[in-house]
Formats: sequence, C-alpha cells, structure tokens
Amino acid sequence: MPADFAAITPSPSGVIPSSGATHGVDSLTGLVNRNEFNELVHANSMTETECGLLTLGLNAFRAVNEAFGLEVGDRVLAQVAKRLTALADRGELVGRLSGDEFGVFQYSGPQPSGSRGLARRIISSLTEPYLIDSQVIHLGVSVGVALSPYDASEATQLTRYSQLAAQHARRDGGNVVRYFEPTMLAVIDSRRELEKDLRRALVRDEFQLLYQPVLQIETGRIIAVEALIRWRHPKLGRVSPADFIPVAEEAGLIGAIGQWALHRACLDAASWSEPLRVAVNVSPLQLKSRDFVGVVQSALQESGLSPSRLELEITESVLLSNGDLALAMLQEVRSQGVTIALDDFGTGYSSINYLRRFPFDKIKIDRSFVSGAQANPEGQALVKMIAALGVSLDVSTTAEGVETIEELNAVRDAGCTQIQGYYLSKPLEVDALLELIGDPSLAQAHDQSRRADHVATSSL
Repeated sequence: MPADFAAITPSPSGVIPSSGATHGVDSLTGLVNRNEFNELVHANSMTETECGLLTLGLNAFRAVNEAFGLEVGDRVLAQVAKRLTALADRGELVGRLSGDEFGVFQYSGPQPSGSRGLARRIISSLTEPYLIDSQVIHLGVSVGVALSPYDASEATQLTRYSQLAAQHARRDGGNVVRYFEPTMLAVIDSRRELEKDLRRALVRDEFQLLYQPVLQIETGRIIAVEALIRWRHPKLGRVSPADFIPVAEEAGLIGAIGQWALHRACLDAASWSEPLRVAVNVSPLQLKSRDFVGVVQSALQESGLSPSRLELEITESVLLSNGDLALAMLQEVRSQGVTIALDDFGTGYSSINYLRRFPFDKIKIDRSFVSGAQANPEGQALVKMIAALGVSLDVSTTAEGVETIEELNAVRDAGCTQIQGYYLSKPLEVDALLELIGDPSLAQAHDQSRRADHVATSSL
C-alpha cells in the first residue's frame, strides 16, 4: 500500500493523526474532506490492483436537521463518522464528501467480496439508533459501489459510477447496496432524452390536468378536487408523474411546469358552475423561487378565480428544503384568502412541528394510514389521533386513498371530515368530472353507507 495512503487513513476514533497535515480534513468529523479523498482515490486507483469505491448517502438527513436542529444534526454526523472509521480496516479510507454523503475507498482485499461484506456492515451499523441527549434518531443509508479495474480504472469515472449506483440505491428505497452496472448509463441517456422531450412538451401543450374529487363526509357532497398533472407523450403515450417529475426537477423545468398547472387549474375551476375548491400541488423547488407569490397572484387574476377557491398542497419536504422563506411566502398567499393544506401528514419527522409553526387550513392523512384501517387497530388509532388533532386546531382532515366502503366507514368513525380516493372516483378529465358533480347518486351512495353502518352497529 502506498505510504501516503497509509499515513492519512483515519484512526479508529475517526480523527486524522495529528502528525499529518490538516488542510484536507473535515473539521466536523475529522475525516478527510472531498478534495483530499478524491486526490487519494486518484493516486491509488491507477494500478491493476483490485479496489472498491463506496458512496454512502444518508436518507432524509435534512429532516433530522429540521426536526432537531443543526447542532443535533452535526452530532449525528460525527457519530456516523465514528461508526464508519470503527468499521474501516487498514487500507480503507473514509471521507466526508458533502453534507450527508460519505465515501469509503478500499485499496486492498479481493473484490467484489470485500466491498460486499463492508457494505453490509455499514448498513447494519448506520441504521442503528442514534442517541443524542434524550432524542432517539433513526437514519437510513443508500450504498453505491464501483470497482476498479472492472468498472473503471480512472478515478473520475470510478467516482461517477459509484455515485450513480448510490442514486439507484436511494431510488430503490434505501438501506440497500447497488453495484454499478452499464445499464445505469443507459438510464441516464433515457433521462436525457426525456428531458429534451419535456422541454418540447411545454411548447406543444402536451400536459393535461385530471381532477380527483374530494367528498365532505357529513353531507355526501363533492366540495373540492385535486389537480393531478399527466403528460401525453406523442410516442410513449401517458408518462407517469413519478417518471417525469424527478427529471423536471433535475432539469430546472419544474417551475415552468408547476406554473402551467397552477394557471390551467385556476382557468378550469373558474369556468365551472359549481363553486368547487381546486387543490394544486406545490413542489419544493417552486417555493424556492421568490416569484412564487407573484405566480399565484397572476394565476388568480388572469383566471378570475376567487382566492378562496384555490388550495395549495405542500408536503413536509417543501418546508425542509427552505423552511423560513417557504413559510413566509405561504403566509402571504394565505393572507389573500388562499387555503393551505399539509399533504401526506404523518410520514415525516416534523409534521406536528410545522402545524405549530404555520396555521394550515387542512391536514391530508397519508394513504398508508388509511389503507386497511378498519382491520388494523394501530392504523385506526393513528387516523383517530390525527383527526382529533384537526378538531383541536379547527382544521379539516382529508383521508387519502380511500378505496372501499369499509375504509370510508373507518375514517368517518375516526373523525375525518373528508375523503379522497378510488372509492369515490379516480382522477377524471374535466368533462367526466362535470358529469359526476351533477350525479345525485353520490349523495344516495353516501346515505346507503351511513345506513349500512348504522344497521351493523345496532346489531352489535
């Protein structure tokens, strides 16, 4: 092993030996920083010796910072560094590459068996709880691996492939290891083509909004709709938002697409005879733009839609990415009469914290709590708790993903005020929505549901 590599390998305590230079050291963790790490990978990968480069990404770490504060987050990172250095053997370099990204370079040992064993130990170690004062914090980790000389012998390429594999591990849900595969490059090429098509889609008017109704449980009437964007690709057909929204975010197109969706939704809703509220999803990147308030005002003015009929849905991730600015802009549009809903409630670290910081008008309960709630006492208890929270805060609660009458009865009994899901209707084109709004069978179906539940309860 080259002498310079051995000299800078962290000690078991996670700190670079004091006899070495400190200009390449990360001050928080004591690990080598990105520049030093990359230089050492470059210096030691230009041989025929087998080596492995592991890129580790901490999943949802920003949520930890937001929920518990930056000081706690820094202490968690320091513990991560200590756990990694405790796992590293001689001939394995640990570095901090960015805020929540670490790297491990294996210079010696057979590959891929050496990296596979290390990756398993890393996931096992880093997913153990972190105790910071009285706080117990859980993290996930995504591990990507590239091997030299099999995948690449040049350091820059090796690093790129390792990071690409880590991205795939994160998309797979985290707490998994992905090795670089050439097909990952094909995925990149496919995403580039999709990006080109997205740019053309805005000009060619290929986007479409569908609307999923929201039912007021007490009255059995549709009171709102959620606007859901779809892409009608001329060759690929319907492209799922799950496929094109991440590409749009990476390409910087989400602002333009979000602006189009907001304007289209307001124009559509303004043309309806029924005064339904229309809900539009807002992405984290949209709320990073200081023009956001102006975009909302423009959509309302150009359409003539009353602000009280517009609802903006945000998830916790919107606030995590730019909390103070996002809250300030949301407060401004809310002061003009726009309704603000917190979507996917209960799935993140800070949902309740944000309810304290901002006066949301609605809580949307994530479908993961609703699905099968009638047969799941824990799920039912959680829905009931969230509904009770809504009552105490004087905000409405919408149960998402209701697909059966049993789930409807369960969330109604838990105290939810509204439902949304396939039990009521799938997302509809405008013409089909207008037909549904005028369908009296909705109220009849609601009455039948209440009577059936009353009979079932009376027979107990």
